Amino acid sequence: MPRYEFGPFIISPARRVLVRQGIEIPLIPRYFDLLVLLVRERHRAVSKQDIFDAVWKDVIVSDGALSQAIRTIRRALDDDVREPTFVKTVARHGYQFIYDGVRELEDVGAVDRRLEPRRTPGSPPEDQAGLRTDQPGLRTDQAGLRTALILKLRSPGTDDERREAAEQLHVMGTAEALAELDRLPGHERARAILRDTRWDVAGAGEVPLVGADGGVGAAIALVRLRLRRAARIASSRWASASVGGALAGLVAGAIGGIAFLLVPESGAQPGIVVVLAMIGAAAGAFGAAGIGAGLAAAEAIARSHRAIALAVCGAAGGAVVGALAHTLARVLIAGVFGRDLAGVGGGLEGLALGAAAGAGYGGSTALQPGGGMAAPQGTARVRAALVTGIVCAIAGIGITLAGGTMVAASLDVAAGAFQGSQVGLAPIAQLLGEGTLRPITGTLISAFEGLLFGAGLAFGLTHRPRLR
Repeated sequence: MPRYEFGPFIISPARRVLVRQGIEIPLIPRYFDLLVLLVRERHRAVSKQDIFDAVWKDVIVSDGALSQAIRTIRRALDDDVREPTFVKTVARHGYQFIYDGVRELEDVGAVDRRLEPRRTPGSPPEDQAGLRTDQPGLRTDQAGLRTALILKLRSPGTDDERREAAEQLHVMGTAEALAELDRLPGHERARAILRDTRWDVAGAGEVPLVGADGGVGAAIALVRLRLRRAARIASSRWASASVGGALAGLVAGAIGGIAFLLVPESGAQPGIVVVLAMIGAAAGAFGAAGIGAGLAAAEAIARSHRAIALAVCGAAGGAVVGALAHTLARVLIAGVFGRDLAGVGGGLEGLALGAAAGAGYGGSTALQPGGGMAAPQGTARVRAALVTGIVCAIAGIGITLAGGTMVAASLDVAAGAFQGSQVGLAPIAQLLGEGTLRPITGTLISAFEGLLFGAGLAFGLTHRPRLR
């Protein structure tokens, strides 16, 4: 890879450094990759889709994340969005690196660099690399500049303006900004923006919420902020998860129907394959809708403690949809046939399966700092689906051993209440040499259900949508 020189800057992709006149300018990895992409492809305007596919290929982020990255790069290059020297916005398309004097050199020898000196209170703003102080009304001392930025952070301006102010406060010192912010009343939303932008500024400090003054309000504001920004992506992933669960249920039901046909003692007719496939698809879609909604929400909200958030939100989504399915099934059967099927699966089964799906998915799709929603491709996507499926299979075994019922076991309960039903597990259990308790049959079938459901859910959840 060559080394690029433009204006006072040197960028070395091999050494992953951006240097301005001997001073290294820190950029988080994805922003650095984006800058390299724009410089390398400077002969054309790079579309947003190409940027997402190249820089965020393993995660899905909103358009706002790209805008955030471009703002940070412009600030690092001291560029002006209105009269750009380096990065130009191409309306409704993407971005282009427009500097005309880029030189490509062989990347040999060390890059002359030193880290930017740590800023101290009272240092003149013009000595702070990348920190613009030419806005009207800003005082020339650092304390005054920080106060002006905090006022902008708390103002009713646009989200972009508040985020830019938060980023500059992180550059000047996170702890100092928090100390001044905490002296002001009603700072919850401002603290939430500081918390959210700390992922996008290299070297930013911690912004605690637990135990902080106004921390609960800030946490609520942070959730609202992230959900609003990620609503489109989260809804798309929820729909994809539902489709994945439906396909998994369709396959499981069809295989179950074929299994009944292969056991002569069952007396099943060929139509059972279609019936069970439809039941499986409906159950899979319904379950994946609840659990997938929980997982999508967790990824939209949580940028730290992601694995825990996925397990908790997956469990919550599973519990809600499981309880709803249990109630609907009992009401439907009681209303049509006058029978009460109290033994069908419900909230506890959904809770266990949702927690397992969140744990498996979270453990197999760890993200780099910077947030976003996991979108592994190729073998990584298959591995995530397989791991999630295996964890859900283990959960299915645990549910059965604890006396719970999943879809097949719930159908077995229904078969016991209706004479002549073809969906009871007794014929398959007899084939395995079991009697009425059927622990082996129930365990194997529940594991199979969990495996297909978890794999289908994760495979659908990691679908990468194309820009429209």
